[in-house]
Amino acid sequence: MILIPLTDASRRPTRLPVVTASIIAINVLMFLLELAGGEPFVQSWSVIPAEIVAGRHWITILTAMFMHGSWSHILGNMIFLWAFGPEVEDLMGRPRYAAFYLLGGVVASLAQVAAGPDSTVPNLGASGAIAAVMGSFLVTYPRDSIRSLLVIFVFVRVAYVPAALLIGLWGLVQFLSLGAITQQPSAGGGVAYAAHVGGFIFGAVAARLFARQW
Repeated sequence: MILIPLTDASRRPTRLPVVTASIIAINVLMFLLELAGGEPFVQSWSVIPAEIVAGRHWITILTAMFMHGSWSHILGNMIFLWAFGPEVEDLMGRPRYAAFYLLGGVVASLAQVAAGPDSTVPNLGASGAIAAVMGSFLVTYPRDSIRSLLVIFVFVRVAYVPAALLIGLWGLVQFLSLGAITQQPSAGGGVAYAAHVGGFIFGAVAARLFARQW
């Protein structure tokens, strides 16, 4: 069974989600640059924990959060961002939301570095920053209904799932997976669970701090 979030069915943003759309556009542009530049581009602009710990290539903490490893990687991340980003952007206002997203991505990357400081494997992806958005959405709009695609083998239907359930289960999977990696490092499968957990916690904690004062 696969559950793909699409939009918030309980509310609509009062403003156009300009920042969310711009973030998606930047991610698409970076992915096209990756396709053109190949492995050297990925190696140059991805986060390599051992390099960060050594005090080198810190700019990659920012650049890596706009990069992806495959078409499915970027498509999945951008779907999740579009499902939850517009409402969080509306809550915070554009400047604060942009700062929140970037800071969430930085915290997520640093969490991944802390989890494996000696690693020389490139880390890339927007999922840590998007996890921050999801954490913020969870504590702000837990009762909202998320219009989602429910896929069971060849059967596809639209389902309406409470945000607390959808995001809560996603978060639980990340925490459990991180615990499994801690016990058995080979169980990671290349997924940056520490970044997911770090971003998620940051988003849940910082949501109210970044919300606009009405």
